[in-house]
Amino acid sequence: MIEWFNHVFPNVAYLGWGGETGWGTAIADTLYMTFVSAIIGGILGLIFGIVVVVTADNGITPNKVVFWIFDKVISIGRAIPFIILLAVLAPVTKQIVGTQIGTTAALVSLSLGVAPFYARQVQASLESVDPGKIEAAQTVGADFIDIVFTVYLREELSNLIRVSTVTVISLIGLTAMAGAVGAGGLGNTAISYGYNRWFNDVTWVATILILIFVLLVQFIGDFLAKKASHR
Repeated sequence: MIEWFNHVFPNVAYLGWGGETGWGTAIADTLYMTFVSAIIGGILGLIFGIVVVVTADNGITPNKVVFWIFDKVISIGRAIPFIILLAVLAPVTKQIVGTQIGTTAALVSLSLGVAPFYARQVQASLESVDPGKIEAAQTVGADFIDIVFTVYLREELSNLIRVSTVTVISLIGLTAMAGAVGAGGLGNTAISYGYNRWFNDVTWVATILILIFVLLVQFIGDFLAKKASHR
């Protein structure tokens, strides 16, 4: 079996598992970039999404100025192509982490790139909360924090898990793009060691591994969303 694999996928075998160019390193880098930036970007996106919902004209704390600022920041953030964002944030990234390349450097652009996308997803989910439930909570004396956590977030937990799943899947694609410009991971392997060197077996295997990650995230997200909807 090993001999067959080495014969059919010689360049895949040549890269090996460990070392800077190994498959294990590429997989670890992709997972690192995906989940760390998902946490950072997710927190930022959740905050921005909540703010635009509660400060809207029909929100629990209407504020046109705050709503306008946050809404425009989200819109502008979503409008910037990620590859351009990588270049624009390069000086900022260097100031924060001391370098413009590598997996840790990519976290800055990945987090800020995914946050506006997730914020819009959160906004769309929270806006579907039944206004009657919000009014009922206010009637019994619930404060701002209570309404946000026990009404908005609790009522839309299943939908939030679904949009989080979509966001993580999009983030996996962004890590591949970041890898193509030197951030490491499977994207870097597919382009630098596959496409650029005409090693098609490397490109195919890297692509298949990315697809496996996507399918796993989708499966886990669907499972958790179903669990949350039956609570």
